[in-house]
Amino acid sequence: MSELLKSIDARTKLAGSNKLEMLLFSLGKNELTGREETFGINVFKVREVMRIPEITRAPDMPPSVEGMVSLRGVLVPVVDLIKYVGIQNSKPPQIMIVTEYNGHTQGFLVEGVDTILRIDWSAMKVPPEMLTTQLGGLITAVTELKDGRIVMMMDVEKILAETSSYADDASIALLKPIPIPDRTIFFTDDSVVARKQIEKTLNALGISFIFSTNGKEAWEELQKIANRASATGQKVTDFIQLILTDIEMPEMDGYVLTRHVKSDPRFAGIPVLMHSSLSSDANQHLGRSVGVDGYVPKFEPQKLAETLARLLMSTRQPGT
Repeated sequence: MSELLKSIDARTKLAGSNKLEMLLFSLGKNELTGREETFGINVFKVREVMRIPEITRAPDMPPSVEGMVSLRGVLVPVVDLIKYVGIQNSKPPQIMIVTEYNGHTQGFLVEGVDTILRIDWSAMKVPPEMLTTQLGGLITAVTELKDGRIVMMMDVEKILAETSSYADDASIALLKPIPIPDRTIFFTDDSVVARKQIEKTLNALGISFIFSTNGKEAWEELQKIANRASATGQKVTDFIQLILTDIEMPEMDGYVLTRHVKSDPRFAGIPVLMHSSLSSDANQHLGRSVGVDGYVPKFEPQKLAETLARLLMSTRQPGT
């Protein structure tokens, strides 16, 4: 199993090439449907894969939270994904995938892991509405393998928001409007939970916004804005003053989107802020290498507010 994740740090070179690597895993055969679905998680977020260690049960936890485990002296919450997804499977989970999001470590219990799949983000498609509805918005992207299997990428941010205080709204309530009127930002994120958090934060700050749900859609919309500005003799900065982007998105990731924006002179003077749960130094370095003007971890509204205020103030025109 250690071979499965060997050289994981070296895989950072894939970022910025619109490619990703997913660790494929199974939650077992659903006894209600007779099907065994294949799920995926970005390798960047996986720290290790192991047999399930001893779990310490804790009272008053959500049904799918099994308890805590001690990993090298650190207590880590453990979520049973089989229970969370609602799969009827009499076999107990066998494997724990240890992940890191925004510096927070957690373990996910699954029946088994398969392999690591390298794929272009353009092959990851927005899930059909029927699938989204069936799984309660849990899937952010899907792709079909050569053997006909459908791989579904989980919205881990949604899982964490519903099983912990990961997306706590209390800090948003403390935010105050920024003293810069008539500011509009464009943001893109494929996670429903993340989009709601961003919207709440921007509303609290008094900032108008336009949004999209993936990188390709974002670039198409940004080009429309730029074309409209050119057609009316205006600048893009008359329409939007900042772009906020996630990293992991189907069809086009945030690195490639940023590169497109920074290479198009029509967007000169518009800062790009990267907003992601990929919290490693390597990811931040990659963001800087494609020209991002700042990096803020997800679900930290105070940091997001401070960074937005600073960047918007720096682009403020005299008299506005």
